Amino acid sequence: MVQETVIKSYKGVKPINWKELKQYKDLLYFMVLRDITVIYKQTIMGFAWAIVNPIVSMVIFTFVFGKLARITSDGIPYPLFSFCALVPWTYFSNTMNASGTSLIQSSNLFTKVYFPRILIPLTPIFSKLADFGISFAILILFLIGYKATPTVEILALPLLMVLMIVTVAGIGFWLSALAIQYRDVKFAITFVTPLMMYAAPVVFPSSMILEKYGYHGYLLYGLYPMAGVIEGFRGALLPQKPIPWDLVGMGSISAVVLFASGWRYFRRTERFFADIA
Repeated sequence: MVQETVIKSYKGVKPINWKELKQYKDLLYFMVLRDITVIYKQTIMGFAWAIVNPIVSMVIFTFVFGKLARITSDGIPYPLFSFCALVPWTYFSNTMNASGTSLIQSSNLFTKVYFPRILIPLTPIFSKLADFGISFAILILFLIGYKATPTVEILALPLLMVLMIVTVAGIGFWLSALAIQYRDVKFAITFVTPLMMYAAPVVFPSSMILEKYGYHGYLLYGLYPMAGVIEGFRGALLPQKPIPWDLVGMGSISAVVLFASGWRYFRRTERFFADIA
């Protein structure tokens, strides 16, 4: 007996089909595995690039912002201060770029065979966690070298990682769906990413926002989810700094909104992807 699969069009926004996602979990696994192995294929340094990128940025930031500009780091050694921020930021920026252009680069795949299109922007969200894990291991060595012993607040680290992933997933859904329709988005991503980094508390502490704009301005700044993630990483790993739960709370609200709206927009427009790819 031959089993038939009928694919029907759906009016409006498709709800989350957990059964379908579970059915294609093996495909997602192999797509993630391919992404991890292919990205460093035929490179001499391989996964060492996941270490070089944040370390080189840390050295530059320490010299320019720590030594020359003398930006405060809340009493934390500037190399450690910046590296704690660069680990989550590097994951965020690399994943946003990869997820945002994922549909364009995979158009030859989803135009030929059916599978849940949402798997395509999800792939870099999971594959880039390999680079994140390598960078985080180097960060642990930095903490040991500076004799920085985390407090009990390190238990909040998984929550901050979830917030980071939810944020970049929501943005990835939005950008990938927009980029396949408007190719200008692809070029805009490379332009906007550095601006987003300097808007995040990577080279400066969020306490500068509090001092300059007051508590209400500080809370509004927290609507940028990566502000709470970055400062939360510092608070979870460094004993000199507590986790700013007000920033994390504000960022969680906007992260959930980004994720829900991004998922909704992606599912609403995915039926046109094959036609316009």
